Amino acid sequence: MLLFRDEEHVGRWCTSRGVPRRPLVTLPQLWELAVAWYGERLTPAARRPMGDEVREIFARVGLVGEFWELG
Repeated sequence: MLLFRDEEHVGRWCTSRGVPRRPLVTLPQLWELAVAWYGERLTPAARRPMGDEVREIFARVGLVGEFWELG
């Protein structure tokens, strides 16, 4: 994971390294994703989200589009 100041910084970093730009995740989105994904991890009933659950979590966090579709 790489952290950047803003989208312009992302663009410069990608251009300077010849790396294609991918969708960005904001810190609030990342936090919401972490809470949804790991929030119950220490409970006895914890399990990894699967299939439709993952899609729902991604959609709720705002991670939408081809990049976020499960293959």
